[in-house]
Amino acid sequence: MNTSRLFALLAVFFLPSVTAAPFVFDQQTYRQDVKTLASDEFEGRGPLSQGEKLTVEYLENAYKAMGLEPGFGDSYRQPVPIAQITADQTMQLNIGDLVFNNGGDFTARTEQVLPQIALDNSEVVFVGYGINAPEYDWNDYANIDVKGKTVIVLVNDPGFATQDPAIFKGNAMTYYGRWTYKYEEAARQGAKAVLIVHETAPAAYGWNVVENSNTNTKYTLVDEHKNQSHIGVMGWVQHEVAQKVFKAAGLDFDKVKLTAAKAGFKSIPLKLNANLVVKNTIELATSYNVAGLLPGTSQADEWLVMHAHWDHLGKTVKEGQTHIYNGAVDNASGVAGVLQLARHFKDQKKAPKRSILFAAFTAEETGLIGAQYFAANPPVPTKQLVSFLNIDGMNVGQGVDYILRYGQGVSQLEAYLDNAAKAQGRTVKADPRPQNGLMFRSDHFALAQQGVPGLMFMSLGDTDPDYIAHKYHQVGDDYNASWDLGGVEQDLALISDIIDTLANSHDWPKWLEDSDFKKRRAQDGK
Repeated sequence: MNTSRLFALLAVFFLPSVTAAPFVFDQQTYRQDVKTLASDEFEGRGPLSQGEKLTVEYLENAYKAMGLEPGFGDSYRQPVPIAQITADQTMQLNIGDLVFNNGGDFTARTEQVLPQIALDNSEVVFVGYGINAPEYDWNDYANIDVKGKTVIVLVNDPGFATQDPAIFKGNAMTYYGRWTYKYEEAARQGAKAVLIVHETAPAAYGWNVVENSNTNTKYTLVDEHKNQSHIGVMGWVQHEVAQKVFKAAGLDFDKVKLTAAKAGFKSIPLKLNANLVVKNTIELATSYNVAGLLPGTSQADEWLVMHAHWDHLGKTVKEGQTHIYNGAVDNASGVAGVLQLARHFKDQKKAPKRSILFAAFTAEETGLIGAQYFAANPPVPTKQLVSFLNIDGMNVGQGVDYILRYGQGVSQLEAYLDNAAKAQGRTVKADPRPQNGLMFRSDHFALAQQGVPGLMFMSLGDTDPDYIAHKYHQVGDDYNASWDLGGVEQDLALISDIIDTLANSHDWPKWLEDSDFKKRRAQDGK
């Protein structure tokens, strides 16, 4: 066992005792919250929609009814200036003599705030996993100039491909495996476009998720240069598309792919050109984060954040049919859970020593946008944020004898999770899908980048094996009156335990492993 993990476990025995009254689950109110937020009337809670208006009003009224103070000075709302970008979905991608159709073969979008992005005979280069990681002695961009070019990259990282723990982190995805990183690094290298090759196992979801997530309106924060530093075209292609492109280049994609997972891989110009026009309708608008504050007593300037993102995928119209992505589990279940926790702590006879912010951010589904804005513009400096607890989908089925831990040896918050689970007679179970990179896929990651340690609570499909395949980011994620909710009750009780412990102590949970997160926290003197 490594030293960091040992210290984390030992810390369990020195955590302060819980002082609040036991958590009591109000199932009827919880059901009503989920049912309302996931109703067709709320239109899938898409940012900048009528669904947002209804959602923000609902949350603000709930915080007011509880008697919580505004979370952002004199307002419950934090304005988040974003661009709403809707790409014309009639686009086609041409590579060499091959023609591919949007949606079925590929997806493409941009975060550059421009009416049109065009690839005009852009040279196509295969750059393996598209990773530049000095600490792993790995650079897929070595000795190649990709300025203005279209790069094809593989999803995930070489560790997953080889299952060798000596390569990156083996089966567990690193941030280098996330699609967001692929786009960021390609932009730093000067590329014009990125086409990520989709395969279900390394991506952790099917093509339907890629298509549903990228063929509708998308959102982005906007910098003073209209995001010109971002990659021009953010694309995905089907595995079969990659095979056809490589065949046209005289190569076998599946054989070449194997070489990309080996140290010393060298990028391969495919001697083909890409042509694509992405036409955009752009609206600059304001979305909102929403939060209510329970002020602390003796340590009121030290804040905990309890959070769940309020948005989902909204609605689309395809072939004359309206499809509403209600996101009942992802993440109306989490928002309703935060409301339950807020009511519980507000009803306590004695307020906690530290302040607790109960929050719901916008536009998580399109790149953690609300969380990024909050992290860059917090209501108090990040050095005053003790930790960030995040619910992103709850176990709406029966209770289980374990709780999932995402990451291991990452921060001392793992000790709080261990302690709370033990009090319930439950075990802490390692993330069964570390290859999915869930550590980097929800709002707590934006706060981690600013040095604030966090815990994520996610139970997507734990008791419903059909969820990921047929409901996640699909129209089937609806409220169901037959949900048992035993899992919700036990997890909210566990989270309540952790909040109470943190809110009534002087502890500042620390990062355990060396990382950019730890370095950033050190800048705040923590």
